[in-house]
Amino acid sequence: MKKLFISQPMRGLTKDEVLKVREEIRARAEKQIGEPVEVIDSFFTEYPGEVCKSIPMWYLGKSIQLLSQADIAYFGGDWRNARGCKIEYEVSDKYGIKIIEE
Repeated sequence: MKKLFISQPMRGLTKDEVLKVREEIRARAEKQIGEPVEVIDSFFTEYPGEVCKSIPMWYLGKSIQLLSQADIAYFGGDWRNARGCKIEYEVSDKYGIKIIEE
């Protein structure tokens, strides 16, 4: 079973909206790949509080750590206009992780 990392814009979405989109992406990825996938849980609900000066950067760092476990990275929605998604794309490309783009 392949491990799937999902990169998607999340700004302005509720938790339920994000999770719904992630499930839709999982289904599309399985159809494209032709087998079930294990989704790497990169949707964080914990918050670093006052630990860092840039919360988006903190989340991006955690995402990249998880991306290192992926066989495939799926970039969904309007990912080209989300700075974190663009960075995750570059990391995937530079480190040889198979990419699927919506």
